[in-house]
Amino acid sequence: MHEQPHGDNTLAQYLAQALPGYGVTHVFELVGGMITVLLDALHQNPALRVISMHHEQGAGFAAEGFARMARAPSVALATSGPGATNLLTAIGSCYFDSVPAVFITGQVNTFEMRKEGLGRQGGFQETDIVSMATPVTKWATVVESATDFGEVLDRAFSIATGDRPGPVLIDIPMNVQRERVTPYLMPPAVATPTPADLSPFIEALDAGLAQSSRPLALIGGGVRIAGATDKLLRALEEWQVPAVVSLMGLDAVPCDNAWRVGFLGSYGNRWANWAVSQADLLLVLGSRLDIRQTGSDIAGFVGDRRMFHVDVDASELNSHVVGATIACADAEVFLSEALARIAQGRPRSQWLADIRHHRQQWPHDAENVPADGINPNHAIVQISEAIGDAAAFVTDVGQHQMWAAQSVYLRQGQRFLTSGGMGSMGFGLPAAIWAALAAPGRTVCLIAGDGGFQCNIQELQTAVRLQLPLRIVILDNGAHGMVRQFQQSYLGQRYHSTVWGYSAPDFAAVADSYGIASWTAGTHDDLHTALSLAEEVSGPSLIRVVIEQGLNAYPKMAFGQPFGSMEPNVAPLEMEGT
Repeated sequence: MHEQPHGDNTLAQYLAQALPGYGVTHVFELVGGMITVLLDALHQNPALRVISMHHEQGAGFAAEGFARMARAPSVALATSGPGATNLLTAIGSCYFDSVPAVFITGQVNTFEMRKEGLGRQGGFQETDIVSMATPVTKWATVVESATDFGEVLDRAFSIATGDRPGPVLIDIPMNVQRERVTPYLMPPAVATPTPADLSPFIEALDAGLAQSSRPLALIGGGVRIAGATDKLLRALEEWQVPAVVSLMGLDAVPCDNAWRVGFLGSYGNRWANWAVSQADLLLVLGSRLDIRQTGSDIAGFVGDRRMFHVDVDASELNSHVVGATIACADAEVFLSEALARIAQGRPRSQWLADIRHHRQQWPHDAENVPADGINPNHAIVQISEAIGDAAAFVTDVGQHQMWAAQSVYLRQGQRFLTSGGMGSMGFGLPAAIWAALAAPGRTVCLIAGDGGFQCNIQELQTAVRLQLPLRIVILDNGAHGMVRQFQQSYLGQRYHSTVWGYSAPDFAAVADSYGIASWTAGTHDDLHTALSLAEEVSGPSLIRVVIEQGLNAYPKMAFGQPFGSMEPNVAPLEMEGT
């Protein structure tokens, strides 16, 4: 429980005094007329750090990155009209990836707002952001009177952090920001509802594990969100069950853990997808099993094995993939109970030996070998080794994201942050900035592509202003590589908008203009030297890594083929849908 402000406060003053009570330490924004009053109040509270970005989307992604890194709710502000609409991509990203964030937008005065839906707009920049944001928020509301704002704010944080976390939006007209708030008394604590009885599920899983010779766990982002990684590692050890990880669950099992198999899915490690295809029991924890994990061959993914699926969101169970034994539960709650009741697993040395054999047969850095120059998977290994103490590795969206997921070496406690469900280019730089803020004094590494990096390149100035220890590595192939690969596979190598009509600047020269130390690497020796020099820099640094334009991200699921069949060894039979 936290204390609420008392006394005769305006809504703006109340907000500024209340936010620290919800665990908020940082607020991200781009100034605009309809939030100036709010920002003035926030700046006057020394318990809050208000960080100005250079685009509202950057502020939204910053709030997302901070919340994911700090495991605490975050706040982003934007003005009405274009400011509010610019937040929508970040709001959607938080919604799809289950990130607790409170987005606050300014609105025109209530007496300027259009009445009864007449006309398109009343006041300047008036925009119905609540209607736009409703499909990608857990709750969105406009505050028409300051009287009950304390209750609105309390409800917003409760909804954002409760059950499956996600974003909420509060739209506040400018005149309401200056109204007086009625003192709000915290309601008495509500008794925690009795959790669902997990006994039948756990008993069935215990029996299934006892009979299984090739069990496998599939770990999604829900395990990290639930704060259950330590219990997960204990469960894998006690039950003798190896685990594959999804893109959002990549950092749930460290790479040096004996039970970690690898990254599964559309661009997963070849041996990890093989293991999924061979498992006779699959335990899915905190993953929604979307098409990027299962591929288009759903029946082949399910096979004739037993499947057990645990997720906090009932709507994700037996949805895309059906036929599983299911439990609607938080991963931490499930693991706590299951660890107390499931018997010690028997050794499965042959299963583990088979997985090791296939891993050795298909090395991750032998998939994308260029004729000459940089091998992107080996470059990721070099980056992981050189920045071994990084608090987090952050990626943007594109081929580089897949190369990083295939090859990054994550140690205990290191985070991997990327845009999963929304898959938005431009996520990386602002998210990396605020991951660094959430881990003060520690290095954060951003791995980006030339296309996505340009989407929010303006936030380089924010990194400079804050002098954060950011190591920015741009894999530059002079193209929108992932879509170019799609055009190569399905559209007769017509590269419009990916190569034709696309260009990128010399990022090292751009970095120089911001006062950021920078290097360009065309060989692995160049990259080694640049990484060594970057370690001497206290603030941000940038390395441009030149790679072949035509290099594809492999392995890749061959759509239309049986699950586990992967390009380039096997050709797709149908156009991918993702």
